[in-house]
Formats: sequence, structure tokens, C-alpha cells
Amino acid sequence: MFKRVANRLHDRIGLLVTGAAALILMLVGLSWTVTTRGAIEEEINAATRVAEQWMKVLVDEAEARGDTAQLTEQLAAVGRVRANSLEVFDAEGRLRYRSPASTYKAGRDAPPWFAALVMPHFEPSVREVDGLRLVLVPDGSRATLDAWDSLVQVAGWAIALLVLLGLAVRHAINRTLQPLHALESALEQTADGRFDVRLPHHGLVELDRLADRYNRMADELDSSLQRNARLEEDQAFNQALQARLEEERRQIARELHDEIGQSVTAVRAMAGAIAQRSGEAPGVHGSAQAILAMTGQMQDGVRHILARLRRPEPLPRGRLAAALVEYCDHWASLYPDIVIEQKISTEPVALPEEFCLAVLRILQESLTNVARHANAMRVEVAAHCDDDELTLTISDDGQGFGAEAAANRFGLTGMRERVQALHGRLGLEASPDGGAMVTALLPLPRPAPEANAPLRAVSHLNTGDRP
Repeated sequence: MFKRVANRLHDRIGLLVTGAAALILMLVGLSWTVTTRGAIEEEINAATRVAEQWMKVLVDEAEARGDTAQLTEQLAAVGRVRANSLEVFDAEGRLRYRSPASTYKAGRDAPPWFAALVMPHFEPSVREVDGLRLVLVPDGSRATLDAWDSLVQVAGWAIALLVLLGLAVRHAINRTLQPLHALESALEQTADGRFDVRLPHHGLVELDRLADRYNRMADELDSSLQRNARLEEDQAFNQALQARLEEERRQIARELHDEIGQSVTAVRAMAGAIAQRSGEAPGVHGSAQAILAMTGQMQDGVRHILARLRRPEPLPRGRLAAALVEYCDHWASLYPDIVIEQKISTEPVALPEEFCLAVLRILQESLTNVARHANAMRVEVAAHCDDDELTLTISDDGQGFGAEAAANRFGLTGMRERVQALHGRLGLEASPDGGAMVTALLPLPRPAPEANAPLRAVSHLNTGDRP
């Protein structure tokens, strides 16, 4: 692209210089033509006046003697008169004499077009003497030929000068536009994803300013590329960490299910057998019933823990709201003394599994805090989406929490980390009912653009978005 631009600039500057030189030559040529035409006219008129005076002297002498017979011989003896041709005609119009042609540059004449351009028109001078008609015709052909020879000589020098000027201008243009080739090469390497090329200064203000701006752009692109690379590494590490955590959760869930679940089931079976066989022993029978009730509570607790540890299945469009409702119903069954109100609307788009899992974990931790610390009678869960953001709010009418307590709770710290990982905002404040209210504002994830790292860096530079 820049090569074509450079060629266009080269051609335009060359045409501009050529046009200016041609205009100057035209003006000089026009001035020279006018000057030369005036000089030829002045020279021929001066020679004609001299010839007329000479001819008048000869005619007057012949008339004074009363003998004009020798006039023709006298004229022939003189020959050619300066830049004039003399012709003598008799009374019948026959040519009696014509002066010889000029010997100056004999056999050569200026081109007719040039002669018509620079040679003025002259009227012949006629004198009648005793039946003879003397015609003096001005002849500017020799002066015109001199002007033509001068023009040819000057034109040769002018052409040589123009050739030298053209070579000098071409060299100057090529040298001036040379930095554009470096810029073209730098942009090609930038398009290939290399941002380590920097343009040098060349001593021209405009090109140096262009080099500074390119270098600043390359620095920004290089920094953006490095930030994007670090961000991708952090994201990859975070994804690996989350995958590892979820694997650990699944292993813990399996261990709880296999070990504690089987043990509790065995204890419950033995307690049931004791209860059936101890009908006549009220003390033993009551203890067996207490064991049965306790193991039931333990089984519910284990199921609750498993529900929190188990990773939910991938959630298609609308399933996040269903998962939130399902967990709220499950939590309500575990804590029947707390009234839970749900205001959950369906999300408008399909959301990634990681995003849905994070939202579900935030809800689980919030409701767990309500059950453990709030001493509440009622809790309200609200979730809705707009075009860009999901809002999740959990409020209760319990005793609330102080700033120090909130800062030291690991559950709230985990919620903050999850919200920050989703580039959202977490709010902790007093509820209108007197308890606590947790608000999570989470931007909806967008499909990742299918572009390479350099293009992402350019996008970051152009839009000013945070990487």
C-alpha cells in the first residue's frame, strides 16, 4: 500500500516540478519571442532607412545630371543593400534588374512556422524615375535565421538543464520518501503480530512526528499484548484451579456418601432393630428412637452438604433460574422455620456453566449465612436480568452483622472473590426489614471474539477497555 502511495507521491511531485519548469519555459519563450520579433523589426527598419537614403541619393544625382540611363548600371555596381532586395522594372513592367541574394548563411532558412512567428511584415518602398520603377523590398530572412540558430543553441542547453533538474528532483524525492518504505515494513510486521519494531528519526519534522506516533502506538500494542498474555495465563490458571476445586468437591462428596452415608445408614438400621425389639423396655426403646431421629438429621445434613459440593449439570438457557428456585426450595425444606420468598425471573440468554455455578455458589453461601448467623424469620431471594447485567439480592429480617464480623467471615470473602472474578460488584448493607441484605451485580458474559492476540490488543487500544 505505502509503495503505491510513494509512487503516487513521486509521480505527483515530478509532475508538479515538470509543470512548473514547463510554465517557466513557456513564459521565457513568450518573452524571448516578443523581444526577438521587436529586435528583428528594429534591425530591418534601420537597414531599410539606410537603403532608401542611398537610393534617393543615386536618383537625385541622376536627375540632376538629366541622365538616368546609367542609373541601372550604378545600382548593379553597388550590389545588395543591407537586408533589402532591390528590383528595377521598366515602363512595361519587365524586370530590368534584381540585386543578388545574400551570401550570409547561404542555402539555409529558418523553418516557415518559426519565420511566421518572429518575422514582422514589411511593406516595400517604391520610387518612380523616368519610366523606371525602383522597388526596395525589406528582407528579414537572415535575421530570422540568426534568431533560429540562437534558439536551437539555447534549447540544447535548456534540455540538458531540464534533464539534470529531473535527475536531481528524482533523487531528492526518492531520498525524501525513503522513510515511507521503513514505515511500510514496520506496518507489515505489526500486521504479523510483531510490535518490537521502532521507526528512527530522519530529520524531517512531519516524518519524525509520524515516527513518534507509530512508535507510541507500537508501545501500546506491545503492552496490551503482554497484558493480554498475562490475563490469558491468569484465566487459564483460574480455570485449572476451579477445575481442581470442583474435582476435590466431587471426591469429598463421594467420600461423604460412601463413608458417612453408609455408616449412618448402618447405625439407623441397628437403631431400628433395637427399637423393634425393645418395646417392653421403655428406656431402651426411647434411646433407639432418639438415635433414629438423630441419624435422620445426620442424613439430611449429609444430603445438604452433598448438594453444596456436587457441581450442577451444564445449564442451558433458563436453567439458572430453575437451579436457583430448586436450591431455594431445598433450603426451605431444611429450615422450615424460616419463610423464604422467591422473586426469580428467567435469564434471557444461555449462560456459561462457570457463570451459573458462581451465581449458585453465591446464593448457597448467602442462605447458609442466614441460617447460621442471622437468627431470621423471613428471607427474600430476588434475581433478574437486563440486557447487560444480572442482579441477585438476598435480604433477611434477622440481626444483621457488623463491619468487623463481615470482614472476618470466610464465606463473605469467598463471595467477594467470586464476584470479582466475574468483574462484578458485591454490596453488603442493612435490609429494609432490619436485617442484612447482600446484592451481587454481575455483568452477563459475552461470547468470546474469534480473533488472535494482536487483534485483541488493537481492540483494547482503540476502545480503551480494561484488559
